Amino acid sequence: MNYQLVFLLRKEEEKETIKKIVDNFGKIIKTENWGEKTLAYPIKKNRRAYYFNYFIEIEPKKTLELKRKLNFETKLLRYLLLVNN
Repeated sequence: MNYQLVFLLRKEEEKETIKKIVDNFGKIIKTENWGEKTLAYPIKKNRRAYYFNYFIEIEPKKTLELKRKLNFETKLLRYLLLVNN
């Protein structure tokens, strides 16, 4: 099943860590770098963040474990995992 993962990072170089985590659970189909943007409110004391968008193919059973791994990743400010029809 296809999913869309949108996430925010403090530094652009930290995307490799997230890429490795996602690769353990599924296949990345497409990546988009939306660049650095100013946040509407501070998140973990950060006023700016780098936005990334990954389209991934992963089994629905593995999404819960992927979310657990992402929740424990300290470099990740926020993420959103959506089903992509």
